[in-house]
Amino acid sequence: MQIEENIPTALRAPTQAALAWVNKTQQHAYELTGLVDYEQALSAKNGEGYELGLVLCDGEICAREQLRVQPVSDGYLFSTVEAASHDIPPLLDPPAGVRREWLAGALEKHEFVLLLFYRGLW
Repeated sequence: MQIEENIPTALRAPTQAALAWVNKTQQHAYELTGLVDYEQALSAKNGEGYELGLVLCDGEICAREQLRVQPVSDGYLFSTVEAASHDIPPLLDPPAGVRREWLAGALEKHEFVLLLFYRGLW
């Protein structure tokens, strides 16, 4: 994960525009706290689209948004990318009850489950 202060210079404009787009479309007030899986964005050729994982937080609740970014002449076009697997809930710090439901489902599939908590990601 990339902390906001350490976001590569080439990605600062698209990440700020992506944050504004997410806040507008979701009518929220998230703050950008980091990037995940941003290597493809750094290696994209000029004008080529790419995916970008944003870690967004609003107080105690954090979420990861995976976006498709398409550079255009006057800025960027964004679209949400659906995660391939929903084994881990999209909220990084889930509201009460979600963790218990996920854990019960995971224990039905496996003999045991190891939970690791790191910076709100579980």
